[in-house]
This record gives sequence, C-alpha cells and structure tokens, in this order.
Amino acid sequence: MAGLLNIGLSGVNAAMGQLITTSHNIANADTPGFHRQRVIQSTLPPYFSGVGFFGTGTQMAAVTRAYDQFLEGQVLSADTRKSEYATYAAQIRQIDNMLADPTVGLSAAMDAFFAEMREIAAGPTNLAARQSLLSTAQALVGRFHTLDEHLTGIREGVEYDIRATVDQINTLANSIAELNLRIVVAQSASSGKPANDLLDQRWQLVNELNKLVQVTAKEQDDGTLSVFIGSGQSLVMGNQATVLGTVQDKNDPQRYGVAIIPRNGSPIVIPERLINGGKLGGLLEFRRESLDTAQNRIGMIAVSLAAAFNNQQKLGVDLGGVPGLDFFKVPDPRIVPGGGAVVSFDFDIDPFADDIQNLGFLTDSDYELKFDGANYVITNLSTRVSKTLTAPVDSFEGLRIDLTGSSLTAGQTALIQPTRYAARDIAMALNDPRQIAAGCPVIGNVPTTNSGTGSISGVVMGNVGDGTIPSGWGAVLVFNSPNTLSLDPVLTTPGFTLTPTTFNPVTQSSGAQYTLTGPGGLAFTFTLSGIPSDGDTFTLQATEAGVADNRNANLLVALQTAKLLFNGASGAPTATIDGAYSQLVNKVGNKTHEMQVNELTQTALYAQACEARDSLSAVNLDEEAANLVRYQHAYQASGQVMSVAQRLFDEIISIMR
Repeated sequence: MAGLLNIGLSGVNAAMGQLITTSHNIANADTPGFHRQRVIQSTLPPYFSGVGFFGTGTQMAAVTRAYDQFLEGQVLSADTRKSEYATYAAQIRQIDNMLADPTVGLSAAMDAFFAEMREIAAGPTNLAARQSLLSTAQALVGRFHTLDEHLTGIREGVEYDIRATVDQINTLANSIAELNLRIVVAQSASSGKPANDLLDQRWQLVNELNKLVQVTAKEQDDGTLSVFIGSGQSLVMGNQATVLGTVQDKNDPQRYGVAIIPRNGSPIVIPERLINGGKLGGLLEFRRESLDTAQNRIGMIAVSLAAAFNNQQKLGVDLGGVPGLDFFKVPDPRIVPGGGAVVSFDFDIDPFADDIQNLGFLTDSDYELKFDGANYVITNLSTRVSKTLTAPVDSFEGLRIDLTGSSLTAGQTALIQPTRYAARDIAMALNDPRQIAAGCPVIGNVPTTNSGTGSISGVVMGNVGDGTIPSGWGAVLVFNSPNTLSLDPVLTTPGFTLTPTTFNPVTQSSGAQYTLTGPGGLAFTFTLSGIPSDGDTFTLQATEAGVADNRNANLLVALQTAKLLFNGASGAPTATIDGAYSQLVNKVGNKTHEMQVNELTQTALYAQACEARDSLSAVNLDEEAANLVRYQHAYQASGQVMSVAQRLFDEIISIMR
C-alpha cells in the first residue's frame, strides 16, 4: 500500500509543480525578457519483483526555460541595428529640416544678395542700391551664423547623449555583473539547476544594453555571462564590469570620445570606428559622417563666398576710384594645439602668378598635422591623402602651412579645422556703400583720329597693385604695320611692359589677348580686335572717380554662377557656390532617406526575428490555459490514487481487527 501511496504522492507533487510553472508562465506572459518555462519529469527507479519491474512513480528532474541562443542572437543583431538607424535618422532629420527650411536655409539668402548686386550693376552710382547690398550682405552673414548655431545646438545635444548613453551602459553592465554573481550562487546551491528567472533578468539586461551599443555575449562554464563590445573589448567578465567614460578630445574639447577607465592609470580611448550598433554607435556615426561634414561644408561655403567676393572686389575700384577693400572678413583656419605653426588659406588673387591657387583646392575636411621628429606630414582625415611638407612654408589643398615657429615635438599631432567654425566667424568688413568696387580700374579708349577699325575690350584685372602706381597713369599702344604692337615710350608711364608684342590684322581681327604689367604689381589682360591702320593708337588708363562703371559689378554678379569649387581631374573647378550648398542639401536628404529606409528594414527584420524567437520562447495563453486543465486533471487523478491506497489500507486494518 505504501508503494501505491508514494506513487500517488509523486504524481500529486509533479502535477503541483506543473501547475505552479504554468501559473508562473501565465502571470509573466507580458514580462519583458521572460522565457516560457516547463517542468521536466522522469520516472523514479523501479523495483524488481519475481515477475518483473514495478514502477515507483515520477519525479521532477528540472525546470527549464525555452531558450535558443541562435534565435536570441538574431534578435540582438537586428535590434542593435534598428536602434542605430533610428538614432541616426532622428538626428540627421534635424539637419534635413533645417536645410530645407527657406527661412533658415542658405539658398534664398544668397539669391537675395546677388539680386542686390545686380541692382548695383544696373546703376553703379546708386547709393540706395549700394546701401541695400550692405544690408542684404549682413543678412547673409546672419544666415550663416544661424545655420552654425543650429548645427552647434545639434552637436551639443549629441555630445550630451553620448555621455548619457555611456552612463546607461555602465549601469547595465554593473547590473549584469551583479546578476552573474547571484546566478552562480543560486545554481551552486541547487546543484547546477538553472536559475531561470535570474537568467531571464540577465538576458533582458543584455537586450537593453544591446540597444545602446552592439554587444557579443558568451556564457561561461561557471554560469556567468561575458559581454564584449567593439572589436572584442571586455565589458563584463564574471562579476566585474569594465567602467567606461567619456573624455574630451585633447585637440577638440567640445568633442567627447569613449574610453575605458582603468582602476589605475589613464583612460584608454576606444577608436570610435570600433564602436558599432545601438544608440551610441548611431550617435558616433552621425557625428562623424553627417554632422561634421555639414558644419564643415557650411563653413567652406562661407569661406569660399567671402574669399571669391573679396578677391573680385579688390580687383575693382570704388566710387572714389580707389581699389576695393575686403568686403567680408574671412575666418582663419583653426589649429589645435598651434605649437607655433600657422595655417592660413592659400588663395592667390593674381591669375597671372605661377603659383596660382584657386578655391577649388579647398575641401570640407579636417586635417592632422604630425611631426615624427624629422618631417611634418599633413593628412586629410576624410580621404587619408597625405603630404610630407618640404619647406618651412608649404601648401596643401588650399591651405598654407607656415612651420617657421613650430614647436611640435616628435610624435605630437595637431588638428587643423579650416572651415569648422567659419560660418560662425564670418563677418562684414565693409560698411561704407561708396567703397563697393563696382568699377574696373582700367578703361580703354580709341582716339577718333584712328583711321582703322581696331578696338580694345575685355579688360580683366589680375592685380590692382600695391598702391605704388603713380596717379593718373597711362599706357599708349601703337600699331605699326605689318604686325607690330608696342608701348609709346613717351606717353606711357615708366615701368609698364606688354606681352605679346605682335598683332596680325589678317589672322587676329576677331581678337587677340594681351597682358600689361606695371609698377607695384598692376597686371591685367585686354583684347585687341578689328583691323587697325598703321600708326593707330590705343589708350589704357586709370578709371576716373565717380564714373558709372559697372564692369567689376558684373564680374561680382557672375560669381553666383561661376564654377569655383571642387577641382576635377583636370584641376579646374566643377561646382558653383550655390551648387556646393545644393550638393549638401541633396546629400543630407539622401542620407536621411537612407537611414529611414534602413530603420524600416531593420524594424521588419527585428519583428521577424522576434516572431521566430517567440514561437519557441513566448508564453501562449491558450496553450497554458489548456495545460492548466490537463495538470489539474493529473493532480486530481494522482489524488485519487492516494485515496484508493488509503481505502485499501483501511480495509486491511479492518480485516485484522
């Protein structure tokens, strides 16, 4: 009877265990990270009698959870990418909305500026139009400032989020390490039986951590879970968590990097390209790929517009006949630490110089200047193109690097940011409307006494000189047949030279170009055309003050559509200033769309991975409800076995009485 009673009791206990586990499943159906549990039953050892083996009931071998490492890994992979793309998309959407907003974007402000310049070209002596240009220019400068303020605000938000995310990672890593210890203790006390609920809690923390940064998790033989980030940097090992922190970039204090903070010693910075996935990976990638590029590009446009306009402005003369002054203040490149090295923009305004540098050499990249103890090497941080500087003063991609006073030590580097803060620092240099250089410094005249049809046109200034040119200067050209063109030595101010010195009316009547250089660096080209007669003269002289001359104003207007930026393979610029801005708008728009599509794709992949995992691990309430009934019947049946055993026992006792 005792055997029958024990069998019934074992069945009751097993059914009770099943009921408890099923009830636990139902209660945690909506608990994040919970995996469905089930009781593993096995038969108790039988006993042998003369006729064979008789069973002795059942036992509960273990309580396990429905867990598949491969399916969980797929969920982790899809989830961390989804979080990365969602973070990137949310950040870049701010830039996209800003650039597309006509009240904040740059295109409308530049169009208004050049529209006012066209008004001056139409009426070069109109002071009202000149004042209006200065007002519109100030508004354009203000627009650059506004764009930079918005981008700086986004940058500050990104830096804050990076620091906050690292703090969250540390909190989760510590919690995982603590659970490792609790799980080891619990499973040791239970002879290695899995601590299912603790395991679920730990894995849920891994899931939350994975949303912040891509992790790799590996369960160890002792039951602990080791967690790695990046290219294998240990974050959790046993019951110890690595402390992460954020450190300011030594060359860019506004920029924070992620570092391992050892118990003793200096922080070890993790290269940000090794940190992938999750919110942190999205923030770092956005900052590196889009935010830096956008702010640098806006700054490059500011520098390019200011430099191009200044260069042409200084090749003209104002209402007083004085060579033009700078219209804008061009911001200086930033170098940290300077160490005595000086970096400036290398834009030569003399188109006749042998070392001409044009705006097309300028990029929107940052640079690294490194001294190895013997040589200085400058590297474009975007393209990784490098150059070993060969002299104390050398040029690279539109930059002039003066190392004369450099105190950089061997192995030390400096960060060069030519355009990062240019939109913030651009300013007006001109405030007098009369100083707008709308006129050309040189005017050509053809005496009415000439008998031929020769004419002078197309004066293009290369340099207005250094101010040492005598006032009232003049140069008189004389044509002598058959093909000679020369300067009249008596009527020409001393110091002028002409190249070339021939003109063939038969083959060059459609026009031939000449260069006239004078004292103090004055240099310009002009075109002689037509058929001059022997002895005909042509006069080139300084433009009189107050003359309604719009030739330089037209050249200033032409800057809006001139290709000035991004040199092609031939060395010639390929894009206008407005085109460079449009490229940025398109690039940001395309990247925004790309991130949104990637986010949608990863969301779908994440849903599929979750569905595959949940088909194994999730609680099915209908199934659990059916199990409740089944285990209830099993409990009742086992109880009935015990009741039968009790009655039989009572019968035997009564017989013995």
